Parts: sequence; structure tokens; C-alpha cells
Amino acid sequence: MSIVMDFLQNYVLVCALSSWAVAQVWKFILNYIIDRKVNFERLSGAGGMPSAHSATVTALTIACARFCGTGSTEFAIAVVVAAVVIYDAMGVRHEAGEHAKIINQMLKKSSEEDDDSDDPEIKELKEMLGHTPLEVVGGVLLGILVPLVIPMR
Repeated sequence: MSIVMDFLQNYVLVCALSSWAVAQVWKFILNYIIDRKVNFERLSGAGGMPSAHSATVTALTIACARFCGTGSTEFAIAVVVAAVVIYDAMGVRHEAGEHAKIINQMLKKSSEEDDDSDDPEIKELKEMLGHTPLEVVGGVLLGILVPLVIPMR
């Protein structure tokens, strides 16, 4: 039971995971407002507003700064990890999602032209992988806010 209590009392971890959870719930709510339908995949899926990846690593970084200090090794590691994750979310994964959209369009067009296109091996690629700059900014702002709201013990 002490492992669970240690986990729940770890300020840095609680901030990071809380920020991820809040971002995912916001994605779910915003998706419902925009599409007017419930999509439970938004509670755990990648992509969308706000970026849960950016929110999580930003909250981790801010919590480390508050708890360990900006001169600590933990803070330095968090900054580097945050930079890599945010760059990946906005750059590489966003581009992969754009590529998936084009490939899906090509597959759809090809299947419309081919009558024998019911191949179960071919499935649509996931398009919502990365984030736009605005989605990343939303995640970063959320990641700053959450550790400032959660009290340190």
C-alpha cells in the first residue's frame, strides 16, 4: 500500500498525469461540441486540441521547476524531454498524419476504380497523429496551469 501512497504523493508525477487527463477530457468535450457526436477514442487518442503530449511534458517540466528547482538535474531532463516530445508532436507526427490523409485518399480513389477492392488486408490509416501549432500552444498553456493549481506537499 505504501507504493500506491508514494505514487499519489509524487507531486511531479501527479501534475504530469493530471495534465494528460485534463487534456484528453477537453479533447473529448471539444470534439463533441464540434461534431455533435460522442467519440470515446478522443479520451485516449493522439492528435486534437489541446495536445496532451505537450500538456504532459510541460506540466512535468513546471512541476520539476517548482519541486526540484530550475538548477536541478530533474528539471534539465524534463526540459530536454519536453523539447523533443513537442517537436515530435508538431513536426514528425503531424507530417505523418498529413501523409496518411493523402494515402487514404489514394486508396479510396483506387478502390472506387477497382471492383475487386474488398481486400481485408487494406485498411484506412490513422490520420490524427500529430498537432498543429495552435494545439501545441493549447497543451503548453494547460501544462503550465495544472502544476500551478495543484498544491505542493
